[in-house]
Amino acid sequence: MSRRGRRRIKPLAARDGVDATRVVLRTDSGPRSVLDSLLLAPLLAGWTADDIRSRAESGEIVDSDGRAVDLEAPVTRPTPVYLYRDLPQEFAVPFQVSVLHVDDDLLVVDKPHYLATMPRGSHVAQTALVRMRREFGDEVAPVHRLDRLTAGVLIFTRRREVRGAYQDLFAQRQVTKEYRALAPAVSSLADGVRVSNRIEKTAGDLCARVVDGEVNAVSDIGLEFTGADGLGMYRLRPQTGRTHQLRLHMAELGAPIIDDPLYPEVDRELIVAPDHGDFSRPLRLLAHSVEFTDPFTGEVRRFVSERTIDRLGAE
Repeated sequence: MSRRGRRRIKPLAARDGVDATRVVLRTDSGPRSVLDSLLLAPLLAGWTADDIRSRAESGEIVDSDGRAVDLEAPVTRPTPVYLYRDLPQEFAVPFQVSVLHVDDDLLVVDKPHYLATMPRGSHVAQTALVRMRREFGDEVAPVHRLDRLTAGVLIFTRRREVRGAYQDLFAQRQVTKEYRALAPAVSSLADGVRVSNRIEKTAGDLCARVVDGEVNAVSDIGLEFTGADGLGMYRLRPQTGRTHQLRLHMAELGAPIIDDPLYPEVDRELIVAPDHGDFSRPLRLLAHSVEFTDPFTGEVRRFVSERTIDRLGAE
């Protein structure tokens, strides 16, 4: 059986919709105890020895087989353990996740702006995955991802057994995705244009960049109509899925998406605004629709967002 097809049992069950954290105990500086290794783990900065002992005694720190760890045992090779971390303080995203479709296998939602797809960094409880798990159970898992600032159609599976098949559709580019964006109207884009180039994003760099080399990013972009304010509504059809691809391609065309904090220039005030509870200027980018042939039934399935991205707001 393929790795994707195996049913992997989690050492610790999710708690309130949030998965346990995997921490790899290192031996870079030679053998040390499990306790000492945990105290040196960057993910656990601020934890004390007493914190770790208390959680271990409560059965909240386990190995890959779900067995309680021995804190005094030596770590002689890189070893994963699983534990629950305290949730970070987050401003509640004041927008709802709308359910577009639900059946035994799939859960399709209309994600709002500012809500991450799944936990990462300082965004944990305020994610679409955790909200949906709290409502539909811990088996819920994303088939693909949307950027935190992008709203629209997002697909989850409800059973492990079907997850791989739906994820493969996206990995093999067998899904038709269409976006809408609000940006300055550029009349030369009315007939549509295909943008093909190479995009790379370096870890630690906020922005992706166009570089020389083999093409890995392709987008079809067209201006649908122009408003009296000089803004245009664009239809975007990505053929590939590079990080920030549509945002960067729109900026390269001279039509940066309204309220984009990164392109064409970094706006640090807009970047940090939601971290201070300001959700008034969402990125005007919407994952409008997703269409694919169901791998189990052969049915063509299409899901369409009910959101808008006009100048008055996206929610």
